Amino acid sequence: MAAPVMPHLKPFPPLKNDLILRAARGEKTEKVPVWVMRQAGRYLPEYKAAKGDKKFFATCRDPELVSELTIQPVNRFPIDAAIIFSDILVIPIALGMKVANDPGEGPVFAEPILKPEDVDKLNPDFDIKAELGYVYEAITLTRHKLEGRVPLFGFCGAPFTVMRFMIENVSAGPNVNRARRFLVECPQAASKLLTILKDAIVRHLVEQIVAGAQIVQVFDTYAGELGPSLFSKYELPVLRAIAFEVKEKLAERKVDPVPMVVFAKDVHFALEELSNSGYDVVGLDWCIQPLHARRLVGSRVTLQGNMDPVMMFATKDEIRRSVKEMLEKFGTQRYIANLGHGVMKDTDPDHLGEFIHAVHKYSEDMNDVL
Repeated sequence: MAAPVMPHLKPFPPLKNDLILRAARGEKTEKVPVWVMRQAGRYLPEYKAAKGDKKFFATCRDPELVSELTIQPVNRFPIDAAIIFSDILVIPIALGMKVANDPGEGPVFAEPILKPEDVDKLNPDFDIKAELGYVYEAITLTRHKLEGRVPLFGFCGAPFTVMRFMIENVSAGPNVNRARRFLVECPQAASKLLTILKDAIVRHLVEQIVAGAQIVQVFDTYAGELGPSLFSKYELPVLRAIAFEVKEKLAERKVDPVPMVVFAKDVHFALEELSNSGYDVVGLDWCIQPLHARRLVGSRVTLQGNMDPVMMFATKDEIRRSVKEMLEKFGTQRYIANLGHGVMKDTDPDHLGEFIHAVHKYSEDMNDVL
């Protein structure tokens, strides 16, 4: 009897829409590609129907359901990428931290990191396939189910952003500045924690790419809180190391590199440094002028962003006008359209659809004029 063919051993379907990959690599595009952070989520009625009452982390560990949730926005919108449904907190869980409640329901971690000795309780040598194999299984499954319609993003949180959750238990309420205090009060323990997270993130990104992710993004939502001094001292070096080490480890495994995106919210003071940090794309929040960002980074990298998510609550006419203005300032090349942060949970899907349609329409019109 012939051995069964395992899904992860089958060749992936050929890619039909490589627009976002070309834009990330700085190649010419006929229109601006667009995707949306948190595009799979609570604002979609089909998400709520599919997830039901299942807890968040239980959902993340269900590859079939993850695949369905990941593909839902691709089915609804003419979007140019899917992003695997997961969470940045899978890393501290893999390191041994215990979850008390789901995000949004109270404390995420039963025992947050409060003192240097707590860092020593982590297990940096965790078995990545045993702890996070469900993510990689979901990526491989989703690549096949997408049938090449669009590329698939993998992602992770950046070290400081993940560290902030581990220390401040963000979902439990405001413990503002505790993570920043940890950096200055316990610099050796903080550096050790950031290195542990950096190493885990590199491993996680590599495994996602091996499993089938065609582009990856590093989310650094809280990076801007560090300010220029702490960001340059602690976070920028580990962000650079992630970009370098992912490529290095892929080469060791004879796996082709994929484009890498860094999204460091509110780090307007370090855009030039980020554009030289080894990433192909730099994501922007909505609080920076596109023309200023272009002047700072030149043609070194592709820019991504940066529509204010609250604009999805405007009228469709206002959304179209805002998209047109955004495209005129960014231009249509070396650019990926997105919101400046995740789509908000009360967003009307039809308004988000208007944003996506407008990006394609106006950028095609602009390219025709060139």
